Amino acid sequence: MNSMTQTVRSADIGVDLVEDPSALRVFVTPECAATVWHRHTPPEVQTWLDGVLPDALPKCREILPPQEIADMLLQLFDTNGLPIGPERDWLLNDIVSLADVFSDLMRAKFLRLRLDVVTTNACRKFHVDALSARLVCTYRGTGTQYGLSAGNGDPAQVFTVGTGAPILLRGTHWPAQPPSGLLHRSPPIEGSGETRLVLVLDPIPDPDAVPEC
Repeated sequence: MNSMTQTVRSADIGVDLVEDPSALRVFVTPECAATVWHRHTPPEVQTWLDGVLPDALPKCREILPPQEIADMLLQLFDTNGLPIGPERDWLLNDIVSLADVFSDLMRAKFLRLRLDVVTTNACRKFHVDALSARLVCTYRGTGTQYGLSAGNGDPAQVFTVGTGAPILLRGTHWPAQPPSGLLHRSPPIEGSGETRLVLVLDPIPDPDAVPEC
């Protein structure tokens, strides 16, 4: 596939670009396929994140109420040996803030929170997630890629979300019809030496009936 990769700069193919978290509510409007909060991690935090040893980066998969996320992250960061300091505080507070915004938007009493440390071509195929919606924020490394599919093929034009910019994506369980044709993937990085730190949030209506994804 001869794809052109771009950093998203403006709303395109049903993807709304917003500058403020309060504007993320556009995600629930019928014509929206995805929403990107166009922002940048503070430079000193990004430098710190990029310099943390991969073994110290936090990894987890937990289902819990949003109000319990801060305590869980604090224990996780301590267990992993993530260096203490203002940059770590910013990361914890930012994840909690995104969880609060997303759970409120989706009216979710529980969230599945994943922190993945990625060095391979995980989820490299373009796809739509088998759930209602998902928030993805890449704190370190190349961000999520997306594009509009014509038929069953991969997108001809691929956009890359900026590092530190959250993207909200609709899944196959979203009630709106017809499907937008918007597909996404994790960027293929195997062999590049790159390490990504990715936050994924999913709304969970029933913790006792959770599909694997």
